[in-house]
Amino acid sequence: MASRSRRHTRDWGLYLGLAAFAIAFGHLEAVAAVYMREFLGIVPTPGHLDIDGLEQMPGWLVATEQTREAATIVVLAAVALVSGRTGRQRLGVFLYTFGIWDVVYYISLKVMTDWPSGLATVDCIFLIPQAWYAPVWVPISISLVMIIWGTRFMTTFSRRVRK
Repeated sequence: MASRSRRHTRDWGLYLGLAAFAIAFGHLEAVAAVYMREFLGIVPTPGHLDIDGLEQMPGWLVATEQTREAATIVVLAAVALVSGRTGRQRLGVFLYTFGIWDVVYYISLKVMTDWPSGLATVDCIFLIPQAWYAPVWVPISISLVMIIWGTRFMTTFSRRVRK
């Protein structure tokens, strides 16, 4: 029984450590977005993001932003690679951290800039391979599903180890 209890504690430690990482990383991404918008003079109003302003970005800046987005995925994948023991657990870690990161990104933007005004506000979701625009509820919903499935994949792995 004591051995099982220790494993359960380690699982919570993994979940909490990964959540702490994803929260900090999501906030850092929001800070980068605030700086980029300020640099470009793109000031989102409460219900609107200036999509025309984004589409007017110079090519070198779009390419730079695409490398930042790619680096974000690499960081999340690297954390999953070193945190998981199997492919399934690594996928779970990736989904879990990606989901938390994305939700925290929008919460941080709201706290720092009072944007977005609501879940129907349109945002530029990604620039890889081209610009994707959607209401904020779309990435938030997908992220919540990723958190649930990521947790499920990590939990399934933990149960198999205990048997």
